[in-house]
Amino acid sequence: MFAFNVELTDTFGDESNYSWVKRAELSSGKDTRRSIVRKAKEWAGYTGLHCKVEDFGDMIKIIPRGICHVMFITYD
Repeated sequence: MFAFNVELTDTFGDESNYSWVKRAELSSGKDTRRSIVRKAKEWAGYTGLHCKVEDFGDMIKIIPRGICHVMFITYD
């Protein structure tokens, strides 16, 4: 199993705002970027929603289209 941390928060002016935040530690059977993003989107309820995904190497940023939210994935 591959463990990672997920942090979901709101945005204001395209920047993370943290007026509220939801955190979780998730795990995936595979360590591929695609499986990690799918698991995080499932947790947040974004399955089927188009999202922009930015990979910074040690962190993945997911920006859902049409919602003022942002999700950060860091490896555990």
